[in-house]
Amino acid sequence: MSLRVTFVAAARSSSVLPERFEDDRPLDQAGWGEVERAAQELLPLAAAELRYCSPAPRSRATGDGLGYAPLVQLGLRDCDMGRWRGLTLGEAMAREPEAVDAWLADPRATPHGGESLVDFITRVGGWLDTRPLEDGCRVVAVAEPSVIRAALVYALKAPPTTYWNIDVRPLSTATVTGRSGRWHLRFDATTAQRSRA
Repeated sequence: MSLRVTFVAAARSSSVLPERFEDDRPLDQAGWGEVERAAQELLPLAAAELRYCSPAPRSRATGDGLGYAPLVQLGLRDCDMGRWRGLTLGEAMAREPEAVDAWLADPRATPHGGESLVDFITRVGGWLDTRPLEDGCRVVAVAEPSVIRAALVYALKAPPTTYWNIDVRPLSTATVTGRSGRWHLRFDATTAQRSRA
């Protein structure tokens, strides 16, 4: 029995403002433009039997804008950043430099009073492992880039510090196949590559 889960990174909530921890800003006009430009390429994922999104406004809007009509999943919410919620990394560093250093160095640290990186990765992995398993079932999940990074670290059974080395761009996709405890990262051909084959 095998499952295919394709993660779609939410569009940016703002093209000119810096990223914030647990950013709950809605998509701006530029973000909607990104969704419109990506829609043709990403629309086929709407055929997935199960369609989900994180509760973040930009994830919900991205999923709706792509025609997925996704079901909100709390297990796909961003990392709980405690008192740093809404801050940029630079703002948190200016206020609590030693705490930020500790958080970046130790994946079990929770100096912000929220969720550790290890706990975040485990939570997202738990969501992945509990998807309904029907052979060949396709799942699409629109989520924040941080959630997708956590899912990939979990799926690959990589050290938690690998999280910092994964770059997930807005509206990019990543697919894992398999089942609970046995996940594989899958790379698919682009539309242009498929048309040449």
